[in-house]
Amino acid sequence: MITYLYWAAVIALVVLSLLAGSRMGSFKIGAIGAVIFFLVGWLAYYFHFEQVFVKRFGGVMRINVPEGQRHIGATWKEDNLWIENYDPETNQCIFTEYSKGNILEGRVIIRDCNPLLGQSRPTR
Repeated sequence: MITYLYWAAVIALVVLSLLAGSRMGSFKIGAIGAVIFFLVGWLAYYFHFEQVFVKRFGGVMRINVPEGQRHIGATWKEDNLWIENYDPETNQCIFTEYSKGNILEGRVIIRDCNPLLGQSRPTR
């Protein structure tokens, strides 16, 4: 819901910019302002607000598990999402970070990790 409100505000600023430009007698200035508002709104959403909206206000993100891997878990560390998958072919657990704007994405690979097989509990 918050994402819809955000984009409605961005679109409203774009339309207001176009209207203000046409009223001032220069549609070109209004169009330049509209493009600037749209680009700033899009960049702000992509590089900052997308994961913040999902984590704090209940938005929606879709992430696909790579083919051949099995999903194990997901967790948030600050505003970054970490996904844990298991690759049975290489016997590795792969932790992948989804950061704001996908700029600083981390990846941790644990070798000889087989979380899907049951572990026997030690007897006392």
